[in-house]
Amino acid sequence: LIEVYMGDLVGDRNYAKYGLVFPLLVKFIDANDVLSIQVHPGDELAKERHNSFGKTEMWYIVQADEGSELILGFNREVSKEIYVKHLEEKKLMSILNTEPVKPGDVFYLPAGRVHAIGEGIVLAEIQQTSDLTYRIYDFDRKDDKGNYRELHTEQALDAIDYHFHPKYRTSYANKADQTNTVIRGPYFTTNKLELTKPMSRDTGLLDCFVIYMCLEGACRIVYGDNESVSINTCETVLIPAMITEYRIEPTSNVSLLEVYIEHEKKAD
Repeated sequence: LIEVYMGDLVGDRNYAKYGLVFPLLVKFIDANDVLSIQVHPGDELAKERHNSFGKTEMWYIVQADEGSELILGFNREVSKEIYVKHLEEKKLMSILNTEPVKPGDVFYLPAGRVHAIGEGIVLAEIQQTSDLTYRIYDFDRKDDKGNYRELHTEQALDAIDYHFHPKYRTSYANKADQTNTVIRGPYFTTNKLELTKPMSRDTGLLDCFVIYMCLEGACRIVYGDNESVSINTCETVLIPAMITEYRIEPTSNVSLLEVYIEHEKKAD
């Protein structure tokens, strides 16, 4: 699609920077078991090792069973040596930070932050496009052939942020019928929309596609000569960059994540 529509789909500046690679990955993840503990390299290390972009991401908790939690970063300041010692002694969990979660919680994961999704959680994930994942621990699980999953212990050592961060959860406003900015960064901007009535959008200055992830409820997105597309809970729609004026019409109260890339403004 990018090869055919180029900047009309992704925006001219995105096409110039990323070429035929769509710059974001968006997913709904339903974890019925704890996932492996992993880390992603940043842009510099990813470029050096893999000629790739790094991976910064965010999570929005859609649903969570009682007692569900995430693994995010460390619960104290550690060094590379302390980390390796705990990993070798199978005591890694004792230095990792865990966060109990509830629907609506948001967590920003810059590249380098150790993380894992716990069981009983449905979340929306937004991230840089990259296949680079260093798996550092998988709870000694074996596949159906009795083999352990591949780990990337050595590769991860230079990718991990070993610092302690006092706050891992992101605070944001959540007011009805207005744009609530959740994350604004160089890789993506994410807004939360809680709509009880129609909202018009004009994205002419963005020079970017816009992605809507429906968290709850349903709506129609009306554009052009009264054309429309419907979106329901846990569905995602992409608005091409060439469509800059449209209207979001709730068919019930609807919660949406709105995702796009903001480019630095050029100096005059």
